[in-house]
Amino acid sequence: MAHVALIPGLSRGSVGAVCTQAASWGLKASTLRHLTLASIIKSRRKMDHLERTASVLRREVMAAAKVCEITHESPSVKSLRLLVADKDFSFKAGQWVDFFIPGVSVVGGFSICSSPQLLERDRIIELAVKYADHPPAVWVHNQCTLDSEVALRVGGEFFFDPQPTDAPRNLILIAGGVGINPLLSILRHSADLHRDHADKGSSYEIGTVKLLYSAKNTSELLFKKDILDLVHEFPEKISCSFHVTKQTAQISAELKPYVTDGRITEKEIRDHISAETLFYVCGPPPMTDFFSKHLESCHVPKEHICFEKWW
Repeated sequence: MAHVALIPGLSRGSVGAVCTQAASWGLKASTLRHLTLASIIKSRRKMDHLERTASVLRREVMAAAKVCEITHESPSVKSLRLLVADKDFSFKAGQWVDFFIPGVSVVGGFSICSSPQLLERDRIIELAVKYADHPPAVWVHNQCTLDSEVALRVGGEFFFDPQPTDAPRNLILIAGGVGINPLLSILRHSADLHRDHADKGSSYEIGTVKLLYSAKNTSELLFKKDILDLVHEFPEKISCSFHVTKQTAQISAELKPYVTDGRITEKEIRDHISAETLFYVCGPPPMTDFFSKHLESCHVPKEHICFEKWW
């Protein structure tokens, strides 16, 4: 990962410690009884989320969460809103959660797509999960219901968490498919920072934010209404460009001004390079590798390139 930051309260992932420390996390026995060491080992053998992220920083808190809303975001993606009552549970915009499901031996890994302020205010986080032949995704799409209980633990070194005294930065967010999730969290957090600065005259003063988001077609562009609402709320600060690669249906009049046929191009990226700009890239590994290497070839400092790969 190009951008690594040490986060207070985080520790390196220790999968074997999940069960031995369960009591100290204060979760219900009904939520944790299936999170056995054997299930963790099984997940590791399959090269699943825990295996791939074994060396990634995680928070020490594991918290119970209850599903309070389920929405179909696209033909292949469901979003979940989860209530997390534990006030020690927190995250930074862009991070993900280990997703422990009672009765499912494989541990999921899903990026949070809501803003940290939503959790602080309402104790809610939001996830968007694409259907796949993977036990956690199958559970979300076929078995999860309102009031289902899971356990969550925050991890990840891909985030945007500016401090009030930091210099203003522009952001370029490059998303492919369901890779929009952590970038939407960053986009929503950026909007919250704009509101805080306008209302209170304090907080961090963020620069401009540009989202470049590619999907197969407009039905697979997740949260497009939410994204456009932010563009309309902050027209001088937030902008977006949707890209579709296999569009067959007619594009709606509302979306058309924002949609380009074809993939995100290198020229679009180069046009936004500056000393004040940070680049966040999330999508399938080939896309993430391509754009991170392209940015490096354009002499963007490595510390200004932050990327996350999802399989």
